[in-house]
Amino acid sequence: MFRKNTKHQQPALISAASELPEKQRKRLEKSWAHTFYTEFFSRIDEEAFSPLYSSVGSRPNLPVNVLVGLEALKAGFGWSDQELYENYCFNLQVRYSLGYDRLGDGDFEIRSLYNFRERMSRYNAEEGINLLEKAFEGITDAQISALKIRTGIQRMDSTQIASNMVTASRLQLLVESLHRVERMLTDEDKQQCAEKITPYIRDSAGHFAYRVKGKEAIEGHMIQIGETMQALICDLHERYQEESAFKVMERLFGENFILEDKKFRVKENEELDSNSLQSVDDLEASYRVKGKNHYRGYVANIIETCDPENEFQLITKVQVAPNNVEDTKLLLDAMDNIIERTELKTLYTDGAYGSPEVDNVMIEEKVEQIQTGIKGREPHQEKLHLSEFEIKLSGNGKPTRIQCPQGQVVEVQSNNKKNTYVAHFSPDVCATCPFVEKCPSRQGVRDKRWHLRFTQAQINVSQRRKRNQENKQVGRNMRAAVESTVREVKHRFRRGKLPVRGLFRMSSMMIESAMMSNVRRIHRYLEHKELGVQEGIGA
Repeated sequence: MFRKNTKHQQPALISAASELPEKQRKRLEKSWAHTFYTEFFSRIDEEAFSPLYSSVGSRPNLPVNVLVGLEALKAGFGWSDQELYENYCFNLQVRYSLGYDRLGDGDFEIRSLYNFRERMSRYNAEEGINLLEKAFEGITDAQISALKIRTGIQRMDSTQIASNMVTASRLQLLVESLHRVERMLTDEDKQQCAEKITPYIRDSAGHFAYRVKGKEAIEGHMIQIGETMQALICDLHERYQEESAFKVMERLFGENFILEDKKFRVKENEELDSNSLQSVDDLEASYRVKGKNHYRGYVANIIETCDPENEFQLITKVQVAPNNVEDTKLLLDAMDNIIERTELKTLYTDGAYGSPEVDNVMIEEKVEQIQTGIKGREPHQEKLHLSEFEIKLSGNGKPTRIQCPQGQVVEVQSNNKKNTYVAHFSPDVCATCPFVEKCPSRQGVRDKRWHLRFTQAQINVSQRRKRNQENKQVGRNMRAAVESTVREVKHRFRRGKLPVRGLFRMSSMMIESAMMSNVRRIHRYLEHKELGVQEGIGA
């Protein structure tokens, strides 16, 4: 049964904190623990987690705000579950940050935290809602309001993150799948399948794959395993089709083999989809080649405020997806949420976030996107580009007038059937223009005016390029600092590898780390503010 935790709002008269010497007590009250309690823990909306618990009369739940706080501390300090539990039991700062005055209060077994995670995971699978993400957004919105953080200007960046899975070859994955299928079988079925499956389970999958050398030998073994899998799928499907190990074997068979002329062959590496299984323990991780690097796992996208008038910035949004998801999709998925919650007007991104779909959304939402780079080839230096023309746009992003680099201003006409635009320039002016050889406009045969034709997509690209050029001229890269934020959030996880698997747990841990990053930023701000007040008094 769900019950809110309000005991922390009534401090005990005699507690571990109150028994500290005054000097140490003041240090505790000025430490990160106090900031965590006031700016994070006290802002957790426990009611949002009530669907995880029974509505009938029963044993009350452990405090939700304590469990959420522990999750944030675990990610923020890079603790294992054992280290987290020990700090909860014996670390006064940790207990103080969670609203406990006395060391004996709030006793629970670590298993309760595991159950809490399992409930959130199940709820996310059933309802499509990550309650930790909702908690993060609610807490951050409250922090933005209380601390008067301006949210009109924001920036974003993405980063590759890996889950806690072993890097395995295709052969090793196939053999490991057979190991797990064998373990789920009944004794009777094990005897029936022994002849087919025994050759692959005498040793671990890693040792089996290690002993096979050479491309031809690997392919030969994979074909034999494919034949075994095909036979097992036919024999066992009716009885085991709902078992997770059986589903993984079916998936691996479909991804690695292809039927041709009533025979199946092993797919070449180039034929594999990026969504193909990377680990039998992490079914949602994907594969991506970026530059010269190969990644298995996920991508995280982080958005934060960057208004120069803010005394500090806050992370406003964290997204995690399989790493074959493009940056443009992450941006599009975040737009509704970030616009609803903040007053976004300008968004700084790198070149990977540009696309026609993004342009349309930015125009619709009246948000200016400033990219620090533009994908595609650079404009030809010997020719004028559309971005060098001044284009006046209507409220919905449609061109109404255009001014050429020579200063000639004309109306823009649209061709609705072809979804194109044309501007007609005076032949008298164009004839004496010094840019005539470089100009993209062309003189008509019958109509002697010079005609410049372009599409809405070309206009959108030209406007992004224009903003990019103007941003370079200013000489201040507002986006660059988000890269340090990405490192800050990933810093606790060695080499960007999180100690969890699966999309939900990966998302949750990145969100929890961002929670602690915001707490640290607020704490530094409050420290500097307090120091400034003391210096003012001393002066």
